[in-house]
This record gives sequence, structure tokens and C-alpha cells, in this order.
Amino acid sequence: MLNALEVFTTVVVGVMVGVEFSVAFVMNRILNALPEESGQLGHAHGGRMLGAVMPVWYIGSLVLVAVWVVAGWNHHGTGLVVTAGALLILSVIMSILLLVPINNRNKTWTPENRPADWKQQLNRWERFHYVRVAVIIAAFTLLVAALA
Repeated sequence: MLNALEVFTTVVVGVMVGVEFSVAFVMNRILNALPEESGQLGHAHGGRMLGAVMPVWYIGSLVLVAVWVVAGWNHHGTGLVVTAGALLILSVIMSILLLVPINNRNKTWTPENRPADWKQQLNRWERFHYVRVAVIIAAFTLLVAALA
């Protein structure tokens, strides 16, 4: 049963990493290449859509890692899983303090009501997002290593 939990948790976190990596290095580049109004509307829609899904995914991943730690406390690799959990906690804290406030503003913007500095705010979100992606990639890597 522990093996199934380990694999399931690793897959859930890995897919989350893939989505966030895609946002950072694929979707944002596509949206930024569109004409201003279309790109901004795309960012707002993405903020609404992913803003509804990702909190559940992040917290769910953290819960799965916590269950793995408890269930596998005396097993090989627990230290790696604990560290991965700490990194996931860091990613949630970063999200709440740095990314969510910008996303909450962005998802309400339209070409008619967006602030003059909307591009700078989205660029700031992207920089924070790159760091968060690095953090969750590190967490995922530790989970994979703990499986070995």
C-alpha cells in the first residue's frame, strides 16, 4: 500500500510540475506574443481558470506528501520526502504572499479597466513563478529520489 501511495503522490506532484512548467515556458510566451488586448485577456482567463484549480492541487500534493511521511516514517528516503514537503510548503507560502495577490488583480482586468502598469505586474508574477517552478521541481526531484 505504501508503494502505491509513493507512486501516486509522485505522479500527482509531477503532473503539477508539468502544468506549472508549461505555464512558465510555453503558455506565457504564447500569450505575450499575442496582440496586447488578446494577450491580456488570455492572461486574465488563465488566472481565473488555473487560480481555481491550482490551490487544490498544491494543498492536495502537500497532504499526500504528509501522508507519505507518516506512513513511511521508518522507511528509506523519509528525509527526502520531509524535505520535499518543506519545499511544497514554501511554494504554498510563496503563492499566497507573492503570486496570488497579483493573480487576483489580473483575473479581473479587461482592456477597459486594466491599470497602466499591468505589464509590469504580469512580469513580476512571471519572475516569482519561475522561482516557484524551481522550488516544486526540486520537491519533485526529491520525491523521485526517495522512490529509489
